[in-house]
Amino acid sequence: MKIAIGCDHAGYLAKEEVVSYLMSKKYEIFDQGTFSEESCDYPIYAKKVANLVKNGEVDYGVLICSTGEGIAIAANKIKGVRAGIAYDDDVARLIKEHNNANIIVFGAKFMEMKDIKKRLDIFFKAEFLGGKHLRRVEMLEE
Repeated sequence: MKIAIGCDHAGYLAKEEVVSYLMSKKYEIFDQGTFSEESCDYPIYAKKVANLVKNGEVDYGVLICSTGEGIAIAANKIKGVRAGIAYDDDVARLIKEHNNANIIVFGAKFMEMKDIKKRLDIFFKAEFLGGKHLRRVEMLEE
């Protein structure tokens, strides 16, 4: 599986740990930065990851900022991207099953690393359910 990952300065340390975790699972990682804790603008990294997902260059994206909110908003501006914040285990599954999310988002300031890792596994194992959910996801592209 090919996964693009990006973050802002507030998500940098979490991103580095997530990259190591995903590489240990033999995923192919496309790190889009940022590459330090120096203040930066989250929309830049959200767009880099979102465009790789949109263009089919990767299977999924992972984004991290302080709350998850800003970077998710920025990613969702890209047509074809469905980014959801995995603020608990059920939501990590449901954003895939119901929304066919292709980017999972985390708030580094409000989530523990053990939970982020667990939610990544939940998200990547989940399957889109289709049915009534497909109709709704298709409405997003109108």
